[in-house]
This record gives sequence, C-alpha cells and structure tokens, in this order.
Amino acid sequence: MRAPRRASARLLWLWRSMASRLLLLTLVFVAVPVLLYDQFQRADEASQQLLLKSAQRQGELIARALEPELLGVDRTALPSLSIALARYGDDRTRLKLLVRPRVAATASGAKAGPEPFFYVAAAPSLSTADIDAERRLLLEQGVLDRLGSSCAGNSTLAMRVPHVEGGEEVLSSITPIKTSFGCWALVTSHATEAYISSSIGRPYWSTPAVQAAAAIYLAMAALVLAVLAGVWRNLNRFGDLARRIVGGDDTPDHEDRNASFAARNTVPELAGVAEDFDRLVATLRDSAQSLRRAAEDNAHAFKTPIAVIRQSVEPLRRALPAENARSQRALTMIEKSLDKLDGLVSFARRMDEAAADLLAPARRRVDLSSLVERMAGGYTGLLAERRLHMRSRIDAGLVVRASEETLETIVENLVENAVSFSPPDGTVSVRLTRSNSQGAPMAELVVDDEGPGVDPANLDRIFERYFSHREPGRGMPEDEAAAHQAGAAHFGIGLWIVRRNIEAFGGRVRAENRPTGGLRMTVTLPLAG
Repeated sequence: MRAPRRASARLLWLWRSMASRLLLLTLVFVAVPVLLYDQFQRADEASQQLLLKSAQRQGELIARALEPELLGVDRTALPSLSIALARYGDDRTRLKLLVRPRVAATASGAKAGPEPFFYVAAAPSLSTADIDAERRLLLEQGVLDRLGSSCAGNSTLAMRVPHVEGGEEVLSSITPIKTSFGCWALVTSHATEAYISSSIGRPYWSTPAVQAAAAIYLAMAALVLAVLAGVWRNLNRFGDLARRIVGGDDTPDHEDRNASFAARNTVPELAGVAEDFDRLVATLRDSAQSLRRAAEDNAHAFKTPIAVIRQSVEPLRRALPAENARSQRALTMIEKSLDKLDGLVSFARRMDEAAADLLAPARRRVDLSSLVERMAGGYTGLLAERRLHMRSRIDAGLVVRASEETLETIVENLVENAVSFSPPDGTVSVRLTRSNSQGAPMAELVVDDEGPGVDPANLDRIFERYFSHREPGRGMPEDEAAAHQAGAAHFGIGLWIVRRNIEAFGGRVRAENRPTGGLRMTVTLPLAG
C-alpha cells in the first residue's frame, strides 16, 4: 500500500516541479518544429511539383509552336531564331534554344562522334558568361547527355542558375524537338518571385519563409525558456539564501555585502516577494532577540525578590523559638514555595530561550568532539556524589554546524537525565561516533544509563512538553533535602527542548530501552561540510 502511495506522490512531485516542467517544455519546443517541418516539407514538395508540371506544360506548348519554324532551318538561319523565340519569352518566362546538329556520314560510311549542344538563341537575351554557366550546369547534371541520346522525353528541371550581374533564375523544364537538322532543346526558366522564393533547386530549410519562421520560433522559445529559467534560478537563489539563514551561514561576503532576498532577485515581478521575505527574516530575528532579552530581564526581575525573601527567612528562623513548631513549619513551607517559584522562573526562562533558538538559531562550526569531552569531564564531582561511574568513547574531529550554547544544553539535559535515573554504583555511558545511518555523514551521540528504563508506551511521549513520569507530582522534590539535589526539579521540558533543538539543527533524537536494562538516548546531527 505504501509503495503505490510513494509512487503517486513522486509522480505528483514531478508534475508540479518547475524543473520537470521546464524540461518538458524544452522537449515540446524541440519536437513541435520537427513534426511541423516534416508536414510543411511534404506540402511544399506537392506545391513544387505543381509549379514544375505547369512549367513543363508551358514548355511543351512553346515547343509545339516553334516546331514548324524549326523544320526547315539550316545553319544560315540560326541567327534569326532569336526573333522567333522572342515572341514567346518575356521577363517572367525566359527561353533558351540549344541544338545538336545531326552527324553526317563520312565517305567510308562511318559516322563521326556526336556533336555537342550549342546555344543558338535566348529570349530575353543573356550574356555569354550566363549562357556558358547554364550550359555547364546542364552538362554536369547529365541532362544534355540523356536528352541527346534519344532526343525525346519532356522532363522537368529544378536547377538554380546565378547571373553574373546578380540575381538568379530557376531552370524549370527542358523540351526536345527532333528535326532533320538535329536535336533541338528548349529550356524554360523563370525568375518570378513564386519560383525564386520557393524551394525548387535548394533544401526546404534554406527558403526565406522557413528561415524567418525558424528565427521567430527560436526567439519565442528562447524568450519563454529564459523567463522560466530566470524564475527557476531566482527560486534557487532564494532557496540557497534560506538554507544559509537556517544554517547560520548568512554572513555577507566580499561579493554580497548586504545578503538579502532583494539583493539576489533578478526578476522585477518577484521584487515584492523578496522584500517580504527580507522583512520576515528581520522580524524573526528581532522576535528572537526580544524573546532572549525578555527571558533574561524577567528572570532577573523575579529572582531578585526571591533571593531577598530567601535571605529574610533565615533571620526569622533564628529569631523564632525552635519549639514553636507551627512557626517553623510555616517557614519551611515558605522555603519550599520559594524553591518551586525559583524553579518556575528558570523553567520560563528556558522555555523563552528555546523558542528564541527555534526562531533564529545562531549557528557556526562547533567541534562537537571537544565539547562533549569537556562536558563529560565536568561531571566528575556529581558522579562521585551519586556513587556513579562514567564510561566514554569520543571520536575526534567531529564538527557540526550549530549553536555551542544550545549543544551544551542538549548534552547537559541528556547526561543529567541519565544521572538522575541511574542507581548507586551504576554506569553512565557517553559515546560520540561517526555514522552514515541516514545516507550522509552524521555525528551520533549515544547516552546510556542503567536505570529502570521507560514504559514502551511512553517512549515517544517523553519528548512531549510537560510530560514527566517522575513521582510525586510533576517533578517537585519530595523533601527539603531533595530540593537541593541536581536535577531534582523536573517540569517535563528537558527532553522536549532537546528534541526541538536537535530537529532545528537538522538532526534526529530517539529513545529506546536497552536489552540489559536502562534507557538509551541517541542523537544524530549532520556533520559540517
């Protein structure tokens, strides 16, 4: 059930992803012109065939009209053929007349080699250079050789011939006329816009219409892709800056002295969004600073009168007779209430500081190995007082990106929680190692104790705010002596603060009962790159 759900979620993510849509749009922009080009090319080929068939038919009609005049022509009449040809040619339809004289037999009865084709007339008239260029083209293409062998078969041409003076014309058809004088060839060509702008005699992609359409299409595709790519790059810049802010690495560098969303934005339409993000970040930082300042001020304001009351109780206790049980009991109740009030003030301060750390955690590179080793060594006195032992294994050089003060609070809560539950002569174990449990290099901190463990039903609940399974009440000390022991006042926020801060740093924390007894707390934090 989970596999289809994950697959559908991944497909939905791909559909909504701007990167996948940009890739899909690119594929569409590539595929559409390929498909359209093929269809348009086929239509152009059909149009080209119609033009050539029309030119071929026109050549046949002109050849049939010229045939009577060519039947009695001899060599002396060749120069006068230009006048006859001019009656059928104009600036739109150009005509050239070639002839290959019949080969006469020799005295021995053998025939000499075949005569080549010669230009004898053109309408309108052309320069000698243009005529020679056209004749060479027909010879290179083998048109005259094929025609001369049989002097039959009206065929279409699709050749472009440039003129020496500039411009070009399209040779459209060649029509043979067979007479007693020899084999005549009437070449029809056109220089009109319909022929010049068509794809006759050249690739379809090289026509002006296709090139203009391709240029417009490419400009449109480039503009659309540029807009989407610009928005995508902007979002990536925003995401990079957001990660830097969350990671505490948003210190301006020499290229970006005022690192902000607005400074990184390059799309005018996103300027308002970037400014809103900057205001949001500034508001969060101001709120975090205000919370820290208010937590400190409030704690100081409350602890001063508490300290005054506590100091005032001691003279009263000495002044009152020891046998006055009622008065002594009242003073004891006052002292217990002061301890509770002092704990509540500390609790409120820790709550405000935890909220501030979540809003704007101050992060930098912290040598977690050195920090844990230093803090583990600082519990020597407390462990001796509780008759406990500590076993530690700390890998060197594990660096994370976090707040050093917050990490100290996390380690302190975990170790003191283990100490408070461990029986006399028990052992508290602290291990810090490198792992790849989440597919990335991680620092893994494990704190074990030999206490009673936790009811499996409450393993997740111990990270909830205000939850504590200590008795009696909600973490209040049992008697006056216990009130002064380390960690005696428990309000159910220590592990809640641990989880919230660890998750704010991109890590995870979990609790599990050890098979040999006791509780194991495991914290994983990503190593700094």
